[in-house]
Amino acid sequence: MTSSTTNPGLARFNASPESEAKAALHEVCASSAWGSKLLAHRPYDTADDLFAAGDAAMGELTTADLREAMAGHPPIGRPKPGDPTSSHEQSGMAGVSEDLKAEMLELNLAYQDRFGHVFLICATGRTGEQMRDAVRDRIGNSPEQEREIVRTELGRINQIRLTRLVEEEGVRRP
Repeated sequence: MTSSTTNPGLARFNASPESEAKAALHEVCASSAWGSKLLAHRPYDTADDLFAAGDAAMGELTTADLREAMAGHPPIGRPKPGDPTSSHEQSGMAGVSEDLKAEMLELNLAYQDRFGHVFLICATGRTGEQMRDAVRDRIGNSPEQEREIVRTELGRINQIRLTRLVEEEGVRRP
């Protein structure tokens, strides 16, 4: 465990003004409820404490909160222009064939028609084929099953992004 005194990114996050910490948390997860829960528990003694708070907050999100969080994620294969985070996370789609890109677009649209939101998966480290296979597998799920899978996937994404926040860059100053 690394304490905030030896973890400069965590120390910066703990000491940053609330508006800056809120903005940094919004970059991690677009759910305002999730960010508020994490802000309410500052300062964190260790990064593990922050990660545990993130997991606990994820478990408490309502369906509406999950929708808000998902709204911050672009469809797989179409990262937000100018957003290095989504481009990096979806790098498994870079360089895939045009056929696979077209298939992912079709699958994304079918998934969105079925569930009313983007297909969400922790894309970090996955190939385009793995993401395609996952959407194929999940499109037959019930809305309730899919909501819990999305909650798990969001938790994974948030964990990666929180790690980056406290280990690499801390809170960015404007």
